[in-house]
Order: sequence, then C-alpha cells, then structure tokens
Amino acid sequence: MMTWLAHHRQALIATLARMGKAPYATLFAIIAIGVALSLPAGLFVLLQNITRLAADLPAQPEISVFMQQNANDADITVIRQRLQARTDLAGFHFVPRAQALAALSKQAGVSDLTAGLTDNPLPDAWIIVPAQADAQNMARIAAAIRGWPQIAEVRDDSQWAQRLTALLGLGRDLVWVLASLLGAALVAVSGNTIRLQILTRREEIEVSRLIGATDRYIRRPFLYFGVVQGLFGGLIAWLILVVSVLLLDQQASKLAALYASSFHLTGLGLIEVAILLAIAAALGWLGAYLAVNRSLRLIESR
Repeated sequence: MMTWLAHHRQALIATLARMGKAPYATLFAIIAIGVALSLPAGLFVLLQNITRLAADLPAQPEISVFMQQNANDADITVIRQRLQARTDLAGFHFVPRAQALAALSKQAGVSDLTAGLTDNPLPDAWIIVPAQADAQNMARIAAAIRGWPQIAEVRDDSQWAQRLTALLGLGRDLVWVLASLLGAALVAVSGNTIRLQILTRREEIEVSRLIGATDRYIRRPFLYFGVVQGLFGGLIAWLILVVSVLLLDQQASKLAALYASSFHLTGLGLIEVAILLAIAAALGWLGAYLAVNRSLRLIESR
C-alpha cells in the first residue's frame, strides 16, 4: 500500500514539475480548457437565474379580466353570476380595486407614487383559472368574456409564461448539446497535449519497457497530467463565471429595480462547482487515457 501511494505521489510531483518546465504552453492549454468549459457552464448559470425569475409566475395559466372604472356592485354581481354559470372554469376570484392599490403600494419604489394619488386609478379585476389550460380553450374563454358588459380588458397572462417555459426547455437542450460538443473538443485538446509529451519522451518510454515497466506504470504520470490540467481548466472556468456574474449583476439589479424587484444574479453553488471541477478532471483524464493507449500501441507495433 505504501509503495502504491509512493508511486502516485511521485507521478503527481513529476506532473507538476513537467508543467513548470513549460509554463506558457501549459497556461495556454489551461486557459483554452477554461474558456471552453465556461461556455456551457455560463449558459447553465443563465438558465438557473431565468428559472428563478420564472418561479414567480403563476403555477396555472390564468386569465385576468379588468372591469370598467365606472363599474358598480351590480355589475360585479352580474359578472360573478356569469362566471359561476360557466362549466369550463376551474376557479376564479375577485380582486377589488382597493386591494390592488394596497398591494401595489407595498412594492419597493412604488409607494411614493401611490401616496400622492387622490383617486384610485386601478379597476376591479377578476383572476380566472380555466379547467383546461390549452391555448385554444383559453382564447375561446377570453373572447367570450370580452363581450360581457362593463369589461374593459381581458388579458391571457399565460401566453408569455408558456413561451418562457418552452425557451427554458430549449435552453436546457442547448446546454447538453454544447457541453457534449465542447467536452469532446476538450478530450481532443487534452489528448493532443499528452501525445506531444509522449513523442518527446518516446526513448524514455522504450527504455522503461525494456527494464520491465508495465503500461500502467508508464501511463500513470500522463493520466495525472491530464487530470491536473483539466482541474486547473475547471478552476479557470469557475473564475470566469464568478467575474462575469459580478460584472453583470450590477446592471441586472438596476434593471430589476425599475420593475420593483430585488432580483440578483447568482453563480454556481458549492456542489455545482465541485461537479464542474469533477467533469473537467474526468475529461482531462479521458483525453490522456485515450492518447496514451494509442501511443503505447504504436510504439509496441514498431
């Protein structure tokens, strides 16, 4: 066991020493890996933040119905009776104009505006949940309600939410496609770096084989090189994401404040950073493993 640990420690030390002998080439390779990894990781972070925004959307598609400003209690009663008579609704509730104004006044940045109002500019409203949330059914319900008396506007609030959900699904698929393509590219980059190292150490490898070194022993330092290179590339990708989030968060916060929101961009969590580093190290190991095996077979065949 101690011998096994000593061999691995020796391979790791040799890997770091080899990186130190060619710092510029190593640095450029690590930066290339980091930039490539930051692309799918950055898209993942973007989707995570958009998903947080989408979490505030209603769980069920809704139709908002706004009444005329001069609507009275009798008009409200008529609308209530008509809604109760419909069998294609899962539910509905009435939002009095006073309640809507009170809720608006509690939002950050709006209270000063509403405090100076002498009259309530908001109309009475209804929030309606259709029994079936498909677009055709909701459009049919909205069209019917528009023809009712004292109705000022009918708004299908679910359409943009449904589009956002579809875009999020497309974005997730794009993350997987991009990650797969760049992952294959990173395996090739790591493998090419290892292949060049093997070419420069070919005589050393042949001598090691002559004195009885196994393929596992020969392979070990190159695998460590691939893992360490991938790990450093993952750290570069994480640093790129941290800096990007810090820079973009200032503008995102300003934009959110205009809509009375306290939204802030968030980066990767600890578990997600660990996954990123593990993937980077695994890709580096895979590229090194494939390159070493192929090179050893070529050396053996000659």
